[in-house]
Amino acid sequence: MPLNRFSYALLLGCVLLTAPLRAQQIDTTYNQKIKEYTTDPRFLPTSVLNLPDDPRVPSPRKHFGQIIGTPGILHRTTEIYGYYQKLAQASPNLTMQHVSTTEEGRPIQLVAIGSEDAIKRLDHYKKQLALLADPRQVGNQDVSKIIGDSKLVYYLNGGMHSPEMGSPEMLMELAYRLITSQAEEIKTIRDNIIVLINPISEPDGWDKQVDWYYRFTKNRKEYDDGFPKSPPYWGKYTVHDNNRDGLQVSQAITKAIYRIYYDWHPTVMLDLHESVPLLYISTGTGPYNETIDPITIGEWQIMANHDITTMAAQGIPGVFTWAFYDGWYPGYGIWVANNHNSVGRFYETFGNAGANTYLRDLAEQKYAGDPATTKEWYRPAPPTEKVYWSYRNNINYMQAGVLASLSYAANNRRLLLNNFYQKGVNNLRKGTNETPRAFVIPQKQRDPAMAAYLVNQLRTQAIEVHRAESGPNQGDYVVLLNQPYRNLAVSLLTKQNYPKEAKFPPYDDIAWTLGYLNGVEVKAEDSVKYAPADLRLVSDEVRYAGKIDGEGTSFMLNYKAQNTVLPAMYWLKTQAKQGKAVVLDTKSVLDKDTLAAGAVLFRGLTADQARRMSTQFGLDLKAIKTEPEGLGAPLRQHEVSLPRVAIYHTWYYTQDEGWARYTFEQRGIPYTSIHKDHLKAGDLRKKFDVILIPRLVGSAANFIHEIDRKHGPLPFTKTTEFPAHGFPDATADMTGGPGFEGLQQLKQFVEAGGVLVTLDNSSAIITETGIVRDLEPYNAMAAGLFHPGSVVQVKARRPEHPVLYGFPETFPIFRGNGPLLQTRKYNRDLMLLQYGTKPLKDEEEYKGLIMGMPDRKPVKPADPKTTPKEPSYVLSGMVRNEQAIIGHGGIFNVPVGAGRVIAFTFDPLHRYLNHHDAPLLWNVLINWNHLDTPANPAAVTELGSGSDKAKSGGGH
Repeated sequence: MPLNRFSYALLLGCVLLTAPLRAQQIDTTYNQKIKEYTTDPRFLPTSVLNLPDDPRVPSPRKHFGQIIGTPGILHRTTEIYGYYQKLAQASPNLTMQHVSTTEEGRPIQLVAIGSEDAIKRLDHYKKQLALLADPRQVGNQDVSKIIGDSKLVYYLNGGMHSPEMGSPEMLMELAYRLITSQAEEIKTIRDNIIVLINPISEPDGWDKQVDWYYRFTKNRKEYDDGFPKSPPYWGKYTVHDNNRDGLQVSQAITKAIYRIYYDWHPTVMLDLHESVPLLYISTGTGPYNETIDPITIGEWQIMANHDITTMAAQGIPGVFTWAFYDGWYPGYGIWVANNHNSVGRFYETFGNAGANTYLRDLAEQKYAGDPATTKEWYRPAPPTEKVYWSYRNNINYMQAGVLASLSYAANNRRLLLNNFYQKGVNNLRKGTNETPRAFVIPQKQRDPAMAAYLVNQLRTQAIEVHRAESGPNQGDYVVLLNQPYRNLAVSLLTKQNYPKEAKFPPYDDIAWTLGYLNGVEVKAEDSVKYAPADLRLVSDEVRYAGKIDGEGTSFMLNYKAQNTVLPAMYWLKTQAKQGKAVVLDTKSVLDKDTLAAGAVLFRGLTADQARRMSTQFGLDLKAIKTEPEGLGAPLRQHEVSLPRVAIYHTWYYTQDEGWARYTFEQRGIPYTSIHKDHLKAGDLRKKFDVILIPRLVGSAANFIHEIDRKHGPLPFTKTTEFPAHGFPDATADMTGGPGFEGLQQLKQFVEAGGVLVTLDNSSAIITETGIVRDLEPYNAMAAGLFHPGSVVQVKARRPEHPVLYGFPETFPIFRGNGPLLQTRKYNRDLMLLQYGTKPLKDEEEYKGLIMGMPDRKPVKPADPKTTPKEPSYVLSGMVRNEQAIIGHGGIFNVPVGAGRVIAFTFDPLHRYLNHHDAPLLWNVLINWNHLDTPANPAAVTELGSGSDKAKSGGGH
């Protein structure tokens, strides 16, 4: 019987419903281009082929006109975010939200990918993970049911380091694949987990780098030709150290990552970097951080091995683990995960700092002592000694590794979520059963404002802090350790015990004890001595408001190197026109209270101005009617004349100069940024009183000549074509350095009465240039000294000197592997501060016989039982062969003509971390024209004898 039209349509519909779905259309042009741009089939994982050709969702090829990884093609942030916006409009599986804004005003966006149902219920899944993050909130609920109704969130971080240019491009292709592919492994990822993508975590630096590529490096033929791979600035302040900001949380990039973490609680976070051949999957050689839960350490290993195995199954060479990095320092951005019971990981792929193809030589590259080309247990398929490496190769490796890792997470969702919850349980158990059970930050501190700052920093890390509102210890801050991030609190507030026998050198700093770094007393308590009713959970930012006692029209500050005194003086200059600050240069007595040298007397303030200054800067003042008297000697004083400060930067290294600028701005200390062009222009003394040269890398030759002139002219200026350049500073030509002409101008600045302050290696550089003749390098490395970033003990050699005002005789500072300088014995009065408490060998008293002089009586050896024990040099961290540094100078005060050089052999402005050390520099600025105290009587005057004389103190 023939079928009518209706019957035929019905039958055809049944056939279509019961027939298997037609295979998804593949973009064959995309496939062909991937193969074309991949330099060797061995560099092409099968998992990155067969990108779908979706009729509804634009692929990168259709949107941009080229595939991702096309030679010579990069995209700026607006283009990248624009593509994700198109994906969000076309697909229910992707959404994008604004997280925050960079220092330069660019948006930081976050992309979420998942099943259509997951995207609709994102808030629900956020709440579920927040519940698992704090087992106390779970209570008697069935954890397995909570996990069953939870989605694992996997976070991918791209573009943190600007010259590492693969991830922001690769992630666009990955996002398209994840939302369109119907391959079983992709559907499993989409159905089981939520993928978060931070496409460009440092947008400011990315746009500068893309401009750099198109302006300078796109047409370069050799990778190792000496030409700078990246612009002088990435972000406004930080370059590579934007991944060393996880303890400070000071930069916009870090604040965004932390905001994402606390909003989503990702179970796994993977940071995509580039540096080593061909793909490194992080586990590290160890030693691992002492406080990381063993579960996390196991997860590092199993995930890395899974990814390596998956790549090996695709025949991909050059993938390895273990032999790079250590796993100790908790201050990397992605360690927000490891520090908070999630899993933090990173990749390092082989990048060319752009979209070029280069012949790369691996012959000299070694990791953990082994060549990068040898077959090892951790590198089962090594690369050849030379590789012809393209941008697309890098994209392939990175994407294949990420897909492998996402597949592991999707197939082990319950295990990873249960581990996440269990780590919180382990923290609570330790906090209850082990000691210490609490940390106490007592109310009484040398610098109460910094104690408040420390509380805020702990809360930034999601560590709970209570305040004693009543009882005998009212005002104390208390960190009870029965909380989910107990391990992190212990890590931040106790000393680090880095093993001296570690086989490989540490990857970064090895100590970060926040009490030492902030100059705040923190007590570990084995029992909780506070009644629960006396404690209130701190829920807002805390601030110490100073108080004013007494009556009178002048105001006395007992100076203890408080961090906010110099900012208060600059405030005073603008807010109280009649106000004056006078520093007392000798010990004094006020109402039977003894004040150490350095106490500050404020005159000419109204009561309201004093109150505002005290409150805003957290300074305790004493209103007085009668002024202090000298203690056993005439009281000397000098009026503060605030300096005009310049911060110098080179064009070949801006990292630590950026931290200096950031610190000055946070403290409200005005400065002018200068560079080689300003030095060559001369007249420096007419413009500035103090020039600060933050830590630099390299030698005097690097300082004098900077970027080789053969690469010039090399402008860093904002143009219509390259709008991201020229900020935060600009020049028509970065090459050449100040030259000998600029160096001579710098020397003349000092000789004319200016103060040159040099930090860390910059002190060695300035010594090499000959500006300073009384210092010379000391090769402590020859004596076996190894001094990675640790907290160590120092001693004031000249405690009466203004640079040391407010500090006790011995105190801690932070020091890394910087250079050492020394003076001849007859010049040791130039040494203001020394490392350790024992003198140098040549300063020890000679007790033997002296020919030509009457014989001495034999000196009886000291009884070791009654001899006081020398304080430990290392307070947190580790130093090998510390005897090679003990007794050497930490700060030198060297006269040069009418001025002087203050040379630090450590960095008191290290990464906005060691706030306790910074007042040593603030003291230089407060007393810049009084640094010869007490040698020059003309520089001081008796208290009350008039301010004009006080201003007459020169810098010589």
